Amino acid sequence: MVVHPSTLDLSLTALFAGWAMTDEVQRRLTEQGFGDLRFNDGVVLQHVLAAPLSITALAERMGVTQQAASKTVADLERRGLLRREPDPADARTKLLHLTEHAHHAVEATRVLRKELQDELATEFGAARVDDARTLLASIIGRFGGDDAIRARRVRPPR
Repeated sequence: MVVHPSTLDLSLTALFAGWAMTDEVQRRLTEQGFGDLRFNDGVVLQHVLAAPLSITALAERMGVTQQAASKTVADLERRGLLRREPDPADARTKLLHLTEHAHHAVEATRVLRKELQDELATEFGAARVDDARTLLASIIGRFGGDDAIRARRVRPPR
């Protein structure tokens, strides 16, 4: 059964479309040997990608406790995505760095997201895809999300 677009709530449609696209990227990542990655890994990796961080700084950026950040970091270290190195400015502090595996995963994800976007443009038309992106970006801006995106501090609603 095909669902008629007029019966769909816009916010849920945008959310579900994002989930469907993310699931497809995850499926393709698994095919490329990155089956160990989880969506939530990217939430952490995006912060460390911008610059090496301490666990305290990571927790602050993510809006979680230092204990929660430490637990997540330990898991990402165990899976070979993050490593800790002494801070050159303060040897007592350890900074988080992406591993080579994490850098490859980030690049593979970027490529796959671009490929998927290109496929959608081919299937539905580049203008429609651009219009959808423009509309969604405008909605994000209307509700004050621009700064959060620029600062890599996008979080689910409370």
